[in-house]
Amino acid sequence: MIDYVSIVSDQREEINRTTTNAQWIDRAQEQLIDLNSSLAQIVIGVRRSGKSTLCMKRLAKSGVHFAYINFDDERLFEIKTDKLNDLLSALYRVYGDFTHLFLDEIQNINGWHLFVNRLLRQGIKVVLTGSNANLLSGELSTHLTGRYNQIELYPFSFAEYCTLHDTDLTSLSTKAQALRMRLLDEYMLKGGFPEIQYHIASDNYIPSLLHAILFKDIAKRYQVRYTDVLEKLSNLLLDNYCREISYSNLAKSLEVSSVHTIQRYTEFLAEAYLTCNISKFSFKSMQRQINRKAYAIDPAFILQRGNILMLENKGWMLENIVYIELRRRYSKETQNIFYLRQSDFEVDFIITESNHTQQLIQVTYNWISPSARQIRRELGGLVKGSLLTRCDSLLLIIYDGLETTTEYEGKTINIVKASNWLTVS
Repeated sequence: MIDYVSIVSDQREEINRTTTNAQWIDRAQEQLIDLNSSLAQIVIGVRRSGKSTLCMKRLAKSGVHFAYINFDDERLFEIKTDKLNDLLSALYRVYGDFTHLFLDEIQNINGWHLFVNRLLRQGIKVVLTGSNANLLSGELSTHLTGRYNQIELYPFSFAEYCTLHDTDLTSLSTKAQALRMRLLDEYMLKGGFPEIQYHIASDNYIPSLLHAILFKDIAKRYQVRYTDVLEKLSNLLLDNYCREISYSNLAKSLEVSSVHTIQRYTEFLAEAYLTCNISKFSFKSMQRQINRKAYAIDPAFILQRGNILMLENKGWMLENIVYIELRRRYSKETQNIFYLRQSDFEVDFIITESNHTQQLIQVTYNWISPSARQIRRELGGLVKGSLLTRCDSLLLIIYDGLETTTEYEGKTINIVKASNWLTVS
């Protein structure tokens, strides 16, 4: 017999300890949580990105009477849907009458949507979090039939990282720009997971987080048979971030006969927000489905996961950071991000809105004294991409060098430092 009252009480004491004098920075997503809405407020994102803290802060500051339960608790792993009413009773016993209910990591419970639907019908305001993208695209749309407001949360952006370190985001003084570049160097290595910033994490933090994502969020949820393949695949993709992937080549590298298995596992990794897949730009939808690049959801997964087989590449690191920032900025269903690769040129990112190309973006690390070859590759790639897509909004993001607007082969190209572009809201 599970003592639900004891579990709820333990968790209440824990959140009281963690929220007392907590160091919270304001995050834009907090304002997207509508506590007066009859819709379920759902915050989704990778483990340890700050989802629980965001919701807790929003609820606590609002002054509403809320109850809390975290399903990422080993005592609740085997809870069945028919026992959720017993859990609800325990919540009332511990918290008294409440208007809002915070359900943390709800995706761990089979049939959770039935419970949430019933709570909504009873007039309870529901806030919930999950660490699986499928919760958004598949289960939510199917089971809650539009009765939800979805908010996607990532680890700290570079702008939030600067705010955390009390660094001016807008000043163009030499000192301010130099300090932002210094922080960008740190951010490339350290990443944006909140607990790392607050010195809560240990040296084993990222490896243990990676293990939890692989075995809790993926293997357990999808009943993955070949967990060793899943683990090797995750490392292979993270070792080869920013590069085009082929399911057949991945299968060969891992000595797996089924390409379909590799494709499914790759999708699982993306659904758990460990990696992000970007499609190749093409006017043919089939080509978009076949060709992919993989990026890490946070820089920490690239260099801090342990036993890595790659060398530090600051150009790729910068490209990865830019891509995740683009995901933050272009998250509407009508917006898409692609890469463009032809036989004679490449463009790192193409932004589209309702199938219309809005901007082409190139990312390069060192632009202090660019060589003729570098100019042809970066600026020439943008020009060729512009002619192909008929888009004239061209941007080159650099780590260091002169910010300017330049003309190249009849096209106007804006050049901006990453430390400035990343902090523009």
